[in-house]
Amino acid sequence: MTTSRPQPSFASLSLASRSRKRREGRKERPVAVGVRTARADGDSVLFFPITTKQPERDRFAFEIPAIEKRRAGLDADRHLWIIMDEFNSDVIGHSFYLEPEPPIGRFSKDFFLPILREFIARRKSLSEVSRHR
Repeated sequence: MTTSRPQPSFASLSLASRSRKRREGRKERPVAVGVRTARADGDSVLFFPITTKQPERDRFAFEIPAIEKRRAGLDADRHLWIIMDEFNSDVIGHSFYLEPEPPIGRFSKDFFLPILREFIARRKSLSEVSRHR
């Protein structure tokens, strides 16, 4: 099942932080839930951080258009990007990080599905930070 609902916040852990032996993200930030798949031990979910910091040109990231920011319940007056090349994963029902909060909004399929297709095509070359313990 695919969704594109920004969650209120998630302490996204970067690959650099993980390599420094950190177990927690530096700050809470909205995240886009990009993929949720059924598993026997609980649904797996991938989180893509949303940031105000413009990513470097070689990053796999997309700027969020104003209309999509409004649909998603994000600040339409700020430049925002979804970072796709470094993402977190977790298992629903076994997570120490997920809170049962409703999504703050939703991206349109026209915006998010092409991004998700590109993610799937590149998945093996991207950096996953598993939050499942």
